[in-house]
Amino acid sequence: MTDVEQARARFQELRERKHQVTPAELDELWAQLPPVPAEEILGRWQGDEFSTGHPLNGQLAAARWYGKEFHSLTDAKPLLCRDEQGELYSNVEAGQGEASLWNIEFRGEVTATMVYDGQPIFDHFKRVDERTLLGIMNGKHTQPTGEHFYFFLERA
Repeated sequence: MTDVEQARARFQELRERKHQVTPAELDELWAQLPPVPAEEILGRWQGDEFSTGHPLNGQLAAARWYGKEFHSLTDAKPLLCRDEQGELYSNVEAGQGEASLWNIEFRGEVTATMVYDGQPIFDHFKRVDERTLLGIMNGKHTQPTGEHFYFFLERA
């Protein structure tokens, strides 16, 4: 089994875990996955989070977060949510605007990164497989515990 195949298997194991996942486990997984160019992640993605004990855990579900949508490199919807009728909308209030996609260096590798328009937040992405991305929310106020917020996206 290749390193990438092992990382994919580990991702599935952590995703299906019923109890908390540690940030150290996700940091290790992140290091094993390949970067992904921003141009390759255009489209709609459904998201979920890893339960790590981060203060943001549960806040996306409370906002009825569906995922993210990348129409182009300059038109990204970071908080695609469902309204009371179940319709999708871009929650620009919670996101303080929308976002754009860039290829940015993070942890020594250049990978797709969503840059929020109205907040000092970066969502970095790495490829698990053709339909799945691992994400790390990074920014000025996103690490109150010293750990990153981890999530994943699956192509809709």
